Amino acid sequence: MRILHTSDWHVGKVLKGQSRLSEHVAVLKQVVDIAHAERPDLVLVAGDLFDTAAPTPDATRVVTRALSALRNTGAEVVAIAGNHDNGAELDALRGWAEAAGITLRGTVRDRASEHLIGGTTRDGEPWRLVALPFLSQRYAVRATEMYALSAAEATQTYADHVGRLFAALTESFDGTAVNLVTAHLTVVGGMLGGGERDAHTIQSYAVPATVFPTSAHYVALGHLHRRQPVLGPCPVHYSGAPLAIDFGEEENTPSVTIVEVSPDTAAKTRDVPITTATPLRTVRGTLDQLSTVDAGDAWLRVYVTEPPRAGLREAVQDLLPRALEVRIDPAVLAETQAPQRAQRAGRAPRDLFADYLSSKGHVDPDVTALFDRLYGEVGH
Repeated sequence: MRILHTSDWHVGKVLKGQSRLSEHVAVLKQVVDIAHAERPDLVLVAGDLFDTAAPTPDATRVVTRALSALRNTGAEVVAIAGNHDNGAELDALRGWAEAAGITLRGTVRDRASEHLIGGTTRDGEPWRLVALPFLSQRYAVRATEMYALSAAEATQTYADHVGRLFAALTESFDGTAVNLVTAHLTVVGGMLGGGERDAHTIQSYAVPATVFPTSAHYVALGHLHRRQPVLGPCPVHYSGAPLAIDFGEEENTPSVTIVEVSPDTAAKTRDVPITTATPLRTVRGTLDQLSTVDAGDAWLRVYVTEPPRAGLREAVQDLLPRALEVRIDPAVLAETQAPQRAQRAGRAPRDLFADYLSSKGHVDPDVTALFDRLYGEVGH
């Protein structure tokens, strides 16, 4: 059996005011091209199809067309909700998805059968899949209650709840089929990719890899944006994001994961790079140094190694039109601000305000005079 594992598309992402929709169209087209070339039996999209819980119509159109195109390669397609997705809204698309032969799971249902999906490959090989969308802390408790766990069990940690949920959902795993799991989780031992939402990657949301059973042939995860395996009782992998969604991910290599597995052989994985993704780069230097930078088509974060002054941002963007973020290098700021802090003690408010204006490159006698008048009114 061959599987294409992808996740964390984040369609609809806006980076520093720059829409990335056209980039997502190019990246997802390549994912579809890879599916045509690899001919997987099953495509797993492990959450965060969208970047926000209220995607635009254009973002929805891109995602639904990508899922349809993947289905048209002849593969079964299963997609689950991540923490950025609106699970209820994904469930609302299930009618369309089922008509298109696509399986969507947005929220946890009260019947285990909703999350147990089965099929047969082109060559007649059976497979079964547990598909678990992202669970919030609050909903994890509710989900365990659905599956009739005891009151004592319901007061345990998030990891305990998730572990018991997987234990209930994977009871049918045996050696007669390829046993698969897909989920959107932070697993202990995984390395953050740089663009994940902190509230859902902190320790209280992390679960040990032991929540997955030894009977699983492959666990396809989403949530961490860096492609990586995680040590566990069975093969556990993050596919990573196919497009770096912010500058914390510029070192990641975007790809999709191809898996080959059978009921009696271990899963073998290989990565297929995504080459159409627009890179993100961080550059540093003075204006003279930045004038020699060849950015190509990358989006840039620029740290300027000169003191702040009026018009500096505009000068950088004239040199580097694809600079989305322009900052003064922290080391330069520390050098310029330390003497200023040392000189503040005992000085008049008017002088301190004048220094502040100067530090921002905005020396204006009229503004200083207005400050004097307002300060005088407040002081009296």
